[in-house]
Amino acid sequence: MARAASGGDPRVNATVRYLLAGIRLALGWIFLWAFLDKAFGLGHDTTAAKSWVNGGSPTKGFLGSAATGPFAGFYHSIAGVALTDVLFMGALLAIGVALLLGVAMRLAAGAGALLTLMMWTVVLPPANNPFMDDHLVYAAVLVVLALSGAGDTLGLGTFWARIPLVRRTGWLK
Repeated sequence: MARAASGGDPRVNATVRYLLAGIRLALGWIFLWAFLDKAFGLGHDTTAAKSWVNGGSPTKGFLGSAATGPFAGFYHSIAGVALTDVLFMGALLAIGVALLLGVAMRLAAGAGALLTLMMWTVVLPPANNPFMDDHLVYAAVLVVLALSGAGDTLGLGTFWARIPLVRRTGWLK
């Protein structure tokens, strides 16, 4: 049986690469869908009347009313603020697109992990567990995706890494 350069079974290595690429694409869609639904009110979680393009705030509801725990005061104070809305929506869009394309994986994973960790701190303790919820799992998975080069399979990561600016600045990889 042929072995890959890393010493593992090449079929397993290929399977893992494609599995990680699939997870990357799924998470990219989660971030991008959140942006699209909040921006345009596609009716899943946000109605058209409450969409960002129709003057609604993507942060007012969650941060303004759902925030509990030790950081509730902070989140209530930034809920519905225009800068908060712009930063949140920009992060959702940038992270989603980067993950779907497989580019800037370190930056996207870092930003995505930070965003999901912040979302975890909005509702403490989580409803179904003393401390663990999907936000922490997403943060960990994003880090694994960046460290494993998941943007190279079914993505533009290899091309992206050849760009001179990206080669000079490792955090852009």
